Amino acid sequence: METIALNFFIVLAAFLAMEGVAWFTHKYIMHGLLWTLHKDHHKKESSGFFEHNDFFFLIFAIPGIISLYFGVEAGYNYLFWIGFGITLYGTAYFFVHDIFIHQRFKVLRKIDNSYFKAIRRAHKMHHKHINKEDGECFGMLWVPMKYFQEQRKRA
Repeated sequence: METIALNFFIVLAAFLAMEGVAWFTHKYIMHGLLWTLHKDHHKKESSGFFEHNDFFFLIFAIPGIISLYFGVEAGYNYLFWIGFGITLYGTAYFFVHDIFIHQRFKVLRKIDNSYFKAIRRAHKMHHKHINKEDGECFGMLWVPMKYFQEQRKRA
């Protein structure tokens, strides 16, 4: 039972840490050094289903894949569970960012939940900045309190 609890804690810690990694990478890498890959994501017009920004999916997947691989090779040690947490975060990111927020697939359109409405609003505020400077709300799952308060006022 100890091992199950420890593995669960490792997965949870990796998942939560990925929010910090995503925030940092989004603010300083995507809106910095690699803006050329990210800028099409901030354009109003879409050039198709895929964007250059989608390459970040591959970039973020690499640490998870490596951790899963070496964790399996070592008999499902802590690296596997870290990779599993990273992969869970990537899955959550896909559902929340690509499906729920940007509606790449026309599902999850009418979720009536203040947390998800706050996420959508914070992301909308992020996208009001079409250049790499002066951005806000760089995370995905952590939403500043002001967006929750907005949702409470509207309800």
